[in-house]
Amino acid sequence: MQKIKIPESLKKQTWDFVSSNNMGNRFDFNGSKEQQYAGLIGENIIRKAFGYEYSFETGYDGGYDILHNNARIDVKTMTRTVNPKGHYVNNFVGYQKELPCDIYIFCSLNKRTGFLWVCGFTTKERLLKEANFFEKGTIRKRDDGTTLTTEAPLYEIKNNQLFSPLILFI
Repeated sequence: MQKIKIPESLKKQTWDFVSSNNMGNRFDFNGSKEQQYAGLIGENIIRKAFGYEYSFETGYDGGYDILHNNARIDVKTMTRTVNPKGHYVNNFVGYQKELPCDIYIFCSLNKRTGFLWVCGFTTKERLLKEANFFEKGTIRKRDDGTTLTTEAPLYEIKNNQLFSPLILFI
């Protein structure tokens, strides 16, 4: 996993943007402002790592965030209050499985430290084959003993099932 400090200017610009723009365009489970903020932070950190400028565009993105070397890449970012571990899962909402995408990059944003962790990546085909699938309404138990009821059909893939993010940028 790769740990990256989020620039203060990006935090401010992103919060200002999501405060005045709704980026959720699905028929259900569009994400809160905080979730949209985390997603846009993750997307822009990855965008910069590939050598592109930050992007703050409204409207439907076509199912992916970045087109790089003809690969359609979607960045998925979760917020946490702790640093990610190998057995922690990344969520992929089943409503998005038909969207045109080739690669998913999974990130965790630690709200307490202000660091983004690039956890790894996988292909769409591999994600749908190897991730655990849970129907909407399934009760999931977390490490800390708390539970969560899935609000959408959900795929979960562990960090230790992902490819190292370092090979993305070589």
